[in-house]
Amino acid sequence: MGRRILNDALRTIVNAEKRGKASVELKPVSTVMSSFLKIMKEKGYIKNFQVYDPHRVGRITVDLQGRVNDCKALTYRQDLKANEIGQYTERTLPTRQWGYVVITTPDGILDHEEAIKRNVGGQVLGFFH
Repeated sequence: MGRRILNDALRTIVNAEKRGKASVELKPVSTVMSSFLKIMKEKGYIKNFQVYDPHRVGRITVDLQGRVNDCKALTYRQDLKANEIGQYTERTLPTRQWGYVVITTPDGILDHEEAIKRNVGGQVLGFFH
């Protein structure tokens, strides 16, 4: 169920970007979704996001910037070793210049560049570009 929540939220963001919306509201909330959005904010793909009432069903309001072309969560979490991350990103992302693969690692949820720096592997959550 958690993977479906993340996928639905990311599809909502992409659809709102295509329609030219300034912000979008996501329901329900998960900690994985918050971490994914934090990485998107650090990389400049969204302006800001705010979590309201995370202990109950809750909601997240995301301020969009117009930079997200595609964003997907994988329903199957593929295991990646630290030395396989480069090959996986070349296959998944359209070019080397843009896009990020998000990976769950023992060090937390990281993008592929940070995972390569720290030399840790993990499971692929999704990607955005």
